[in-house]
Amino acid sequence: MRAASRLFCAAGLIGAAACAAMATSTLGPVAPSDRAIRIEARRVPLGIGGATLAPGVTWAGGLVLRGSGLHGLSDLKIDGGRAWVVSDFGQLIRFTLQLDRNGRLVTADRAVTRPLTGPDGAVLTPKANADSEGLAILPDGTVLISFERDHRIWSYGAVALDRPTAVARPDTDFPDNEGMEGLAAAPDGGWLVLGEGGGAWVCLAACAPLGAAPVMPADGFRFTGADIDPAGGWFVVERYYSPPLDMRVRVRRLSADGALSDPVIQLRPPASIDNFEGIAAVATTTGTRLYLLSDDNANALQKTLLLAFDVAAPTPAPRP
Repeated sequence: MRAASRLFCAAGLIGAAACAAMATSTLGPVAPSDRAIRIEARRVPLGIGGATLAPGVTWAGGLVLRGSGLHGLSDLKIDGGRAWVVSDFGQLIRFTLQLDRNGRLVTADRAVTRPLTGPDGAVLTPKANADSEGLAILPDGTVLISFERDHRIWSYGAVALDRPTAVARPDTDFPDNEGMEGLAAAPDGGWLVLGEGGGAWVCLAACAPLGAAPVMPADGFRFTGADIDPAGGWFVVERYYSPPLDMRVRVRRLSADGALSDPVIQLRPPASIDNFEGIAAVATTTGTRLYLLSDDNANALQKTLLLAFDVAAPTPAPRP
């Protein structure tokens, strides 16, 4: 790429490691092909200026992630306090998020990675065949992954342990490097697909345009990620990327009939900003926790950022 579960932090885990500015740890394999990798998580501020948060949205902590296996991260979902991530290099990465007593994101640890494989069980060969961009975890635990260049969506089964099988994707000729960036669960066991250059579809046995099928915004932003909104519809990420001087991102709601809301989150320099592509939405007792993940393009001048925001539950409309 060019540029719904509850999180937890048990009392026994909220100690020196969770409250330190930086933590590093690994976890042994939990599946035959998993390999433990080093993850370094250092806290970062939102920054002074450059962030515009809608009413009811608050900052909930941020990290810069470092490690040899943490480059080119393209999408993010959260399942039971565990982050699931796919990369441009055909890797499925998981790590654990740790929160402090106030629920703020303070570190990430216990990272493992696994190469994505094809229907024949062979490891996908980077880059043209392994460029994974979108990730969805359906209510039954099925893991879907979208790829660009060779545009397709594969189901890897529950916990991503099965050999993949092809599932429905939009009947659209996507540009080589601008494919199905956004992937998220949809009602009734389906999935939402967003094209980087525009378009939205809901798929099951086949794909149909979502309402007005949003096209690419006229102001240069492009769709790069989506996750289901616990309150209905979805949250979507739109990124404007013109390095090295201009990188911006915004998060909006996408309704079931294809309407986009005003921005919920907007970031630009000097706020903590990079090439944001991944988003995860987690239901909380007060609304929704949103996590945004950036793709560093394996570029030493960029960063892998993981930022957290809390979005208050919508106020119910008054009864007539």
